Amino acid sequence: MYVYKQVDQQLVDQRVEQFRDQTRRFLAGELPEEEFLALRLMNGLYIQRLAPMLRVAIPYGTFSAQQMRTLAHIARTWDRGYGHFTTRTNIQFNWPKLEEVPDILAELAKVQMHAIQTSGNCIRNTTTDPLAGVAADEIEDPRPWCELIRQWSTLHPEFAYLPRKFKIAVSGGPNDRASSRVHDIGLELVRNEAGETGFKVLVGGGLGRTPFIGKVICEYLDPKELFTYLEAILRIYNLKGRRDNKYKARIKILVAALGIDEFRRLVEDEWQHLKGGELRLTETKIQAMKDHFQPFAYDVGAASDTTLQQALSSHEDFRVWYERNTQPHRITGYRIVHLSLKPLLGAPGDITDLQMDVVADLAEAFSFGEIRATQDQNLVLTDVQQKDLFAVWQRLRDNNLARANINTLTDMIVCPGFDFCALANAKTLNIADQINQLFDDLDYLHDLGDVQLNMSGCINACAHHHIGHIGILGVDKKGEDWYQITLGGSATENARLGKVLGKAVPADEVANTLKVILDTYLSLRQEGERFIEALDRVGIEPFKTAVYEPV
Repeated sequence: MYVYKQVDQQLVDQRVEQFRDQTRRFLAGELPEEEFLALRLMNGLYIQRLAPMLRVAIPYGTFSAQQMRTLAHIARTWDRGYGHFTTRTNIQFNWPKLEEVPDILAELAKVQMHAIQTSGNCIRNTTTDPLAGVAADEIEDPRPWCELIRQWSTLHPEFAYLPRKFKIAVSGGPNDRASSRVHDIGLELVRNEAGETGFKVLVGGGLGRTPFIGKVICEYLDPKELFTYLEAILRIYNLKGRRDNKYKARIKILVAALGIDEFRRLVEDEWQHLKGGELRLTETKIQAMKDHFQPFAYDVGAASDTTLQQALSSHEDFRVWYERNTQPHRITGYRIVHLSLKPLLGAPGDITDLQMDVVADLAEAFSFGEIRATQDQNLVLTDVQQKDLFAVWQRLRDNNLARANINTLTDMIVCPGFDFCALANAKTLNIADQINQLFDDLDYLHDLGDVQLNMSGCINACAHHHIGHIGILGVDKKGEDWYQITLGGSATENARLGKVLGKAVPADEVANTLKVILDTYLSLRQEGERFIEALDRVGIEPFKTAVYEPV
C-alpha cells in the first residue's frame, strides 16, 4: 500500500492544526456558523441528529493493521466504543465532541490517515474492487490508479467548490465489483485491439433522488492521459453544472440534459487544451506508483497443505463459513476471507473497538498486515493461507465476526437512518432487526443463494437501494414510517435500476412482505437459477401479484 512521503505528512499535519484553530475560533464565537460550516465539511465533520459525525477516509478501501488499531483507540477514547463502515469504504464515528475532533484528526495523522474531502462539494474518496490485486479475472490492479487520482484530486484548488459532491470508482477488469456505472465517473481497465491497457470511461452515473446509469464517454483512454481527461470532464461540469438547485446540481443531470454526445463534444474540445501537457503521466511516474502495490511474498508451499480438508470434514460450522465467507485467491493455497459486519440483531456495518483490535491482530498474523473495507459494509483479509483458515475462523467466531451470511439476504447494506441521520425520513435499523429475526435460518438463506438487499432511510440512497436485487426505501407518511420496495437492481457490469413493486408497506410488514417475495421466487425458479435471473425470466408481475393480491 502507499506510504506517505514527507510532503504528504506535512500537508496532513498542517491541515490538523489549521482546523484546530478554526474550531477554537468557532467555539469562541469569533467565526460565524455559516463560515465554519464549509470548513468543517472540508474536514469530514457533519452535525447529525444527535451529535457530530466524523467521516474518516480509507482511500480505495485499503488500510493497515496499525491504522485499524488507531481507529479502535479513537472509538474507545473519543466515541462510544464503535465505528461504522460505509458504502464509500470510509469509517464514521457518530459521537465525537466537536471540541475534541482536532485531537482525533491529530491521532489519525500519526498513522497517515485523515478526513479531508470525505464531505463537501468536492471529489470524494475514490473507490475500487475490494479484491484488487488478488482477483484472477482482473486486467490490472486498479489501486495504483486510485492512489494517483487521490493525489491529483486532494485539495485540487479548481475543484474544491464543485456544484455538488463528486465520486469516482475504478474497476480492474470486465467484472465490475466497484459499481463504477453508478458513479459520477466510472473507470474500467480494458485492453484495446493491440493488447494495450487503458480505460473505458463512463460519466453521469449516480443514485439519490434522480438515479442514472453512467454512459460511455470514451471507449479507450490512453492511461497516460488519465489526469488530462478527468480534468476536462471536471472543468465542463464545474462550468456548466447547475448551482441554483442542489437537487439538479450533480453531473448526471447535466449529462442527461445535454445528452452524452454533446457532453462528449464539450469534453473533447476542452481536452485539446490539456492533452499532452504537464498533467500527462509518464511511464516513470506510473511505475513508481505501481511499485507501492507489488504482490506480497507468497509461500510457494502453501498449496501442499492437507490440514484444511481435515478441518472441513471435522467441523460443520467451519465448513459452512468456508463455503459462504471465503473465495478462491489467484495464488493456489491462499483464500480471500470476508468478515461479516452483519451480526444477528447488530447494526449493519458497525464494528466495536475490541473487534477492530481482533481484526488488526488477524491481519498481522495471517494476511500481511493489510485489511480491505468493502462497499457492502464488510471487511476482507485478502491473503490468508488455507492452513490458517481454521484458526482465523475460531477467532472471528469468538468475536461475533463469523456469521456465514456473505452475499445472502441478511448481508444487507443499510444506512443508519433516522436514528442518526438528520436527512433521513424513516428508521432503518429496526427494520434490519425485523428482517434478521424472521430470516434467522441459515439453511433457508443459503438455499436462496445470492440476494443483495439494500435499504436507505431517505431518497439520498446512501445504501444504494436502487441497485439492490431487493431495494427498500424508507418514506414518511404523515409522521409514520412506510417502506417502498424495488426489485431487479444490479451494481455489476450489467448495472440497472430496480423497478418499484407497488405501494409502500407499513413498518411492521416489511419482513413479511420480503418473505412473500422470496417464497414466490423459490416457487418459480428453475434449477440453479439465482434471484435476479428468475426475475429477468418471469418479470415483476408474479411478485406484485403475490404481495398485493394474495390468494
